[in-house]
Amino acid sequence: MFVKICGLSTPDTVATAVDAGADALGFLLTRSPRQVTPETAHRLAATVPPHVLTVGVVAGIGVAEARELVQAAGLRALQLHGSYTRADFAAVADLGLTLIRAVSYEAPDLRVGAYGEDLLLVDATEPGSGGAWDYATLRGRDLGKDWLLAGGLAVDTVAEAIRLSGAPGVDVSSGVESTRGVKDSVLIRRFIAAARQAA
Repeated sequence: MFVKICGLSTPDTVATAVDAGADALGFLLTRSPRQVTPETAHRLAATVPPHVLTVGVVAGIGVAEARELVQAAGLRALQLHGSYTRADFAAVADLGLTLIRAVSYEAPDLRVGAYGEDLLLVDATEPGSGGAWDYATLRGRDLGKDWLLAGGLAVDTVAEAIRLSGAPGVDVSSGVESTRGVKDSVLIRRFIAAARQAA
């Protein structure tokens, strides 16, 4: 079970996520209550061991700006969140980063690699909203091997969401927060444990 903790912004929560066994850590580089500067992301990511994927998450900006942000942050992956095109993914392929396509479960071409991405993140109708949805709509669909379930996941819901969807990985942000934009180390640990137990 691949677990990505997204929207991290402090040294202690980054350290907690790594210690608890997260596979990937997401840093929001565009407008969000969880946004960090490329400099902050760079500083935080520098403490993360090589086996944990550090992800620059962007939405609503052009790929030229996305390239600049993720390179300035020194991250190992780029997540294009929302209505990005095949051409957009082709335009960042030369960066040599792991590419993540984050889209709604209603998006066309819902299959890993359809846009040249390495990982597919399947989210609610409004990606990034944190809203729950009918995860069972994905059960039995051939999405490929490397995809993550997102949207409305939390400590108490992740096991059932995995069971309903058959997801091989999960992504969480608001579901491990004490208040909007503020990560909770206890919830991070509990979420990772719950996801792994459900696998």
